[in-house]
Amino acid sequence: MTPGALGDVRPAAPAPGPVPPETLAALARTRPLPAATAALRAALHARRMLLLKSLLVRADDARGTLPAAARRRFADDWALLERAERTDAAAVRAVLDYPTTGAWLAAALAAPDGPEFEGGLAGLGAVAVAAALRAGCRFTTTRVLPAGTLPLPGIGLLRCARGPVRLSGRAGAVRITDAAGRTLLLPGTAHAGPGTRWTAGSTLAWSALHTLPGGTAVLDDVDPHRVPTGGIGPAALPAAERPHSGPAAWAARWRDAHALLAATHPARAAETLALVRAVVPLAPPARTGPALSATVRTAPGAVLAQLPADRRELVELLVHETHHTKLAVLDELVPLWRPGGSLHRVGWRRDPRPVPGVLQGAYAHLALLDLWGRARTGPARAWRRRAAERFEACREQVAEALSVLAESDELTPYGREFVRGMGSHHARLAGSARSPV
Repeated sequence: MTPGALGDVRPAAPAPGPVPPETLAALARTRPLPAATAALRAALHARRMLLLKSLLVRADDARGTLPAAARRRFADDWALLERAERTDAAAVRAVLDYPTTGAWLAAALAAPDGPEFEGGLAGLGAVAVAAALRAGCRFTTTRVLPAGTLPLPGIGLLRCARGPVRLSGRAGAVRITDAAGRTLLLPGTAHAGPGTRWTAGSTLAWSALHTLPGGTAVLDDVDPHRVPTGGIGPAALPAAERPHSGPAAWAARWRDAHALLAATHPARAAETLALVRAVVPLAPPARTGPALSATVRTAPGAVLAQLPADRRELVELLVHETHHTKLAVLDELVPLWRPGGSLHRVGWRRDPRPVPGVLQGAYAHLALLDLWGRARTGPARAWRRRAAERFEACREQVAEALSVLAESDELTPYGREFVRGMGSHHARLAGSARSPV
């Protein structure tokens, strides 16, 4: 972020340059390489900076229609964000790259002029406060919270009576005072203590996110931007709310799943820990069946899912959704397809899919094919038979989807190169009769 007066910053060029051929080839093969992961994380950050600067430009262009109070608030929030970055740029980057920050930015930029856009701009305050807390810089700000909540991306949620609330931060600690004079003091860093709930009376409370074992990913069951307004899937499933989000069950399943994935494919386990920033629990299903999961394009790095039945199912779900994240970020860096209207049948869906959907599904299932190829001879005996069966079924489904993609005229040159790389990897996997590639 470039420090400066409001309106002086203009969007950077959206295309940071072609992806190196070796990186594109590694991604096409679904291979979990540190260099490819680093390239994706850099692309995600570049995209966030572009969106944030675009919001700044739109706010500047709307100066004539925005109320003076909204202009002042936005300018103050931007200044706080800049101050936090000067204190600890890495901490601010963690907040800007958090999945729900992307969801908020997309919603704010899509909002029509008027009260909706003004409300979207107000979301910068939560991002700025979260960044200041993570950076450990000193600040004091007063927020008016019409809904009585202040979500801090990747950290937690403040609930209070409607009206103004004063926050004073210093070295990661924060003092919160509501309009009635009730005070909460959160010692240390506000995001420490997984799941900690601090209260002052019945109307002022702070809920910290639960950190999942073995890494930095959190179980996000409080952020209002974690699930799209229309819900997930045909049933329009909403997010699971506390206290029904099952943090203990998720933590145990997550720990077991990562132990299994690390024993089966250590590099893929490391990739998952690096790319998954948040797990968003979804409401339980109305009837039994496989756990539903999804990745939202505007919020890559978040896995939206119902709690899987066992660790094997969670491993498969994480690998599947991680590859949706990888492809979503890659397409922002290097477009892989162009607009078109054709629909195609695929083996893993009942409804016909457009070319982007075919590519997304084929890519995720190619990664699963690689995983199951390894699991067939892996250390988990109970997983071997299931992996062998799924490998055989998935091999044919991916082959059919790759054939559709190879014949499509909706792919860009990069997309065609990417699909050729996927096809080569599929051929190697399909020819591995006994051992994984």
